[in-house]
Amino acid sequence: MLRTGLTGGIGAGKSTVATRLVERGAVLVDSDVIAREVVEPGTEGLAAIVEAFGRDVLDADGRLDRPALAALVFADAAARRTLDGIVHPLVRARSDEIVAAAAPDAIVVQDIPLLVEGGMAPAFPLVVVVGVDAEERVRRLVSARGMAEQDARARIAAQATDEQRRAVADVWLDNSGDPEDTRRRVDALWDGRLTGFEENLRTGRPAVDGSPLLVEHGPDWAAQARRLAERVAVAAGGPGRGVEHIGSTAVPGLPARDVLDLQLAIVSPADADRITDALVTAGFPVDAAAPGGDAGTVRVHRSADPGRAAVLAVRVHGSPAWQHAVELRDRLRADATARTDYAAHKRAAAERHADDADPRHYRACTAEWRSDPDE
Repeated sequence: MLRTGLTGGIGAGKSTVATRLVERGAVLVDSDVIAREVVEPGTEGLAAIVEAFGRDVLDADGRLDRPALAALVFADAAARRTLDGIVHPLVRARSDEIVAAAAPDAIVVQDIPLLVEGGMAPAFPLVVVVGVDAEERVRRLVSARGMAEQDARARIAAQATDEQRRAVADVWLDNSGDPEDTRRRVDALWDGRLTGFEENLRTGRPAVDGSPLLVEHGPDWAAQARRLAERVAVAAGGPGRGVEHIGSTAVPGLPARDVLDLQLAIVSPADADRITDALVTAGFPVDAAAPGGDAGTVRVHRSADPGRAAVLAVRVHGSPAWQHAVELRDRLRADATARTDYAAHKRAAAERHADDADPRHYRACTAEWRSDPDE
């Protein structure tokens, strides 16, 4: 099963994207729909809201008067926190029930409008953000929903910014075009990434790293690594002692294979067993071909995401392998001569193994320069 977080600002058109994903076979968990269900008449959610805000938030039929409640909480942060404290746990519980009932090979899409604001992005192996320029969103809200422009702008301003959404987005799905264009983008995402990711997770198979082709340093590598590191840290929980971006992609200006290297620190080798299942669920199956080592690398995981190759080494904090990875990265960042020399060595190794389908041979060659304890 692959759990995917779907979000986007008001007026961005998440429902259009979600509808197409369901048409392709996704199981949709719609937080907005669930939020309405958990406050229907007779529910504990509605009873708690009435207790907190009074019977004035009910209409003549005893149902929740949403405009009346919105008027109470929109400009009152404390009131919003009270409401969130009532509704959010109920929504999470119902969402968990739906996810648990999904088939083992399901692609579950959880539509969460406030995913960014709630800090929930690291809980998903993949986050898709539906993006549209703010001015276009205002136009849509005014024309399609009949909202006053001032209200539309206020709603947009109260949510996360595009910059904040981009920071958590593994996929930024542009929905500024016509519906047919959006459907094509969703289909490309489904066929080119989601189905492969789900299959890899279900079978415990990492995505293919590809050849040892070197590319110039990617301007987005640091942000991508940060997202993955946050995901790994959440999955590791208590046994984890920090996640770091290491390797060539962590060194600005250094050419590298487009494969992110991360290092998860643990206290003892036994911790690796405790967190293995959680790391797999987070999108990182075990690399059965990668040996552990007495130097400190207990286990190696690799990303199952066809759209973002990554390697995660689980190492004992302070071990020779852990220390070497950090010191090498910091040395290459600080020493231009070493960086130039290593870049030349990498290019020679890549050229020598250009037709080699097994990237381990290239890695072994570059390890000669690095003097890796685990190689």
